[in-house]
Amino acid sequence: MIFDTTLAKAPRAQKIKTTIEQVGHTRTDFYAWMKDENWQMVMQDPSILNPKIRIHLKAENAYCQTIMAETKQLQDTILSELKGRIKDNDGSVPTPDGPYVYANRYRSGDQHGLYYRKLRDDPAASEKILLDADALAKHAKKDNHPFFDIHNIGHSDDHKFIAYAVDLKGSERFEIHVIHIQTGKEICPPIKDTAGSFVWAKDSATLFWVARDENNRPSKVYRQNIMQKTEDPLLIYEEENPGFFVDIGRSDSGDYIEINCNDHTSSETRLIAADKPTNDPLCFKPRAKNVEYSLHDHGKKFYILTNENGATDFKIMQAAQTDPDPWQDFIPHKPGVLIIGMETYKNFLVRLERKNALPRIIIRNMQTGKEHTIEFDEAAYALGLMSGYEYDTPWLRFSYSSPTTPQQVFDYHMATGEKILRKSSEIPSGHEPSDYKVERITIKAKDGEMVPVTLIMQAGFNKNGKAPCLLYGYGSYGITISASFRSSILSLIDRGFIYAIAHIRGGMAKGYNWYTKGKLEKKQATFDDFIDVGTALCAQNYTKEGKIIAHGGSAGGLLVGVALNQAPSLFGGVIAAVPFVDVLNTMSDESLPLTPPEWPEWGNPLKDKGAYDTIAAYSPYDNVTGRNYPPVLITAGLTDPRVTYWEPAKWTAKLRDHQKGQAPILLKINMDAGHQGEAGRYDSLKQVAFEYAFALKAAGKV
Repeated sequence: MIFDTTLAKAPRAQKIKTTIEQVGHTRTDFYAWMKDENWQMVMQDPSILNPKIRIHLKAENAYCQTIMAETKQLQDTILSELKGRIKDNDGSVPTPDGPYVYANRYRSGDQHGLYYRKLRDDPAASEKILLDADALAKHAKKDNHPFFDIHNIGHSDDHKFIAYAVDLKGSERFEIHVIHIQTGKEICPPIKDTAGSFVWAKDSATLFWVARDENNRPSKVYRQNIMQKTEDPLLIYEEENPGFFVDIGRSDSGDYIEINCNDHTSSETRLIAADKPTNDPLCFKPRAKNVEYSLHDHGKKFYILTNENGATDFKIMQAAQTDPDPWQDFIPHKPGVLIIGMETYKNFLVRLERKNALPRIIIRNMQTGKEHTIEFDEAAYALGLMSGYEYDTPWLRFSYSSPTTPQQVFDYHMATGEKILRKSSEIPSGHEPSDYKVERITIKAKDGEMVPVTLIMQAGFNKNGKAPCLLYGYGSYGITISASFRSSILSLIDRGFIYAIAHIRGGMAKGYNWYTKGKLEKKQATFDDFIDVGTALCAQNYTKEGKIIAHGGSAGGLLVGVALNQAPSLFGGVIAAVPFVDVLNTMSDESLPLTPPEWPEWGNPLKDKGAYDTIAAYSPYDNVTGRNYPPVLITAGLTDPRVTYWEPAKWTAKLRDHQKGQAPILLKINMDAGHQGEAGRYDSLKQVAFEYAFALKAAGKV
């Protein structure tokens, strides 16, 4: 037995029968009591959690710690390795804006670091600290706030003020603070219950922000001249459809405030001139079902990234700012070439595309119409546009990495093609790319589709089927897991693991159609792809059945939860991080923050019997049956607004109740954090070390 389950008795959750009738179906839930009736307030004040639930969750944590106690030394060793790959006094490449450059850096031992600026044209200028996040975190901890995370920080156009959004609960309800840079003093009371997004108007006095409602949804936009002490916040937009979330930003040129609404498949933007902040927001184009668009202003035009008129992989259109109707094609739709994103500059338009699962950057000179491409030669790699503050610049900043190459940051002159390496991420403990090998393979799924897989392993890897494999996947919302450098995974690879990323349907590795082929009534294809990838890796002798550790988080937790039910013998263990596993109940609860916005992704089982049947057929919680399950590690956060704590808690109880074998079902719940776990750069590594120790133990490597 790999894990010694005789060390402690596993908690057995009380069963209280709850019967649910819905669209002609009846189902029974014995663990519904784990959802606190006052859950909205628990998100804001975890201390009020129902004592009965708290006792049970603490028992789960105690059991998990006892079973994993024999890996404590291994956890410490891995944690030391993870820390050794982080440059202690690291910092970002300074970003220019007018007379200054802005950046953040860490001092030795910092968890959160500090934000600063320096004069742009004076290399000898001393830095001005704008925000000492570590000092703020220590102060918050003294005030009984063990969680601390800065989500957003932004300076005013006149460079006199800085605002930042901080989460003190892990529930993603942020406070916005505004500071006078010269004095360091706050100029107004904290703005509470926000979604964390805010923008300044050009007058450097008016602040716009998005507020959360009682169900934690970002649904309201407020405006306030924060220099006027007597002025109250003014509600300027409220989204009445609970299926749409609201965000706010500044346009590429900075000339517009943008209020963006979306529900995963449809979007709508309202505009306010940034130099006329008291104007009412004007809708650019009303939302239409399954039509997405985003605006990028340039000169007297808007360039519009959209899927309108069947442009599945998106195209770029143009419209006059003064008369936005009609839109005209500018860069046409090319099936199979997905436009991921775009930016405009005074003389250039930049777009990030993905073709054949690899990204590339296309730069268009808006004066000549000529285009050129930035791409790289490795078998698998990741590119990212790194937006700056300045619009009138010939310089583009982008990032590059691959599974064996740590992140590099380049400044690229869009007119001349000059490329300057501004930063190569250092691995203080040492890293030699030639010690590792990357492969990009494709496997045939059961329905004939070809699924890309990225593999990284030791350079001298021998395909004899003996190596354990950490198989990672996500497969929802169109999110594509990039082939980027992940220093943490080296702790497994150096111990003989293969790391595999399955680019399954539900993501967009092969274009937007790859996403639509893995959602709603076609969702089973996502799970089939993941299982088929694992089976193929065994057939090709990369690993063997029972040596695969499945790993996924959030919707990726749904993925591994389904795979656990449908192919339990394939896996030697499962790591499900904050897993979305109680799909049928969650998608039937309209009060939860993400439920209405996610009906386009999963279906609405409250009204649609077909959606009910589809979800019921795969929902991990609803398909647990008596069988030999491998070891399972489940993580959760008490204040998580995305995957509420009771989902993984209920799933744990049901799995354990139906476990026919001896392998442990473990739940590790952070009682002081939410979806992202610990926020500090070192504290967050403790969870990674814990998960990797579990993987090594489950694979029989310790």
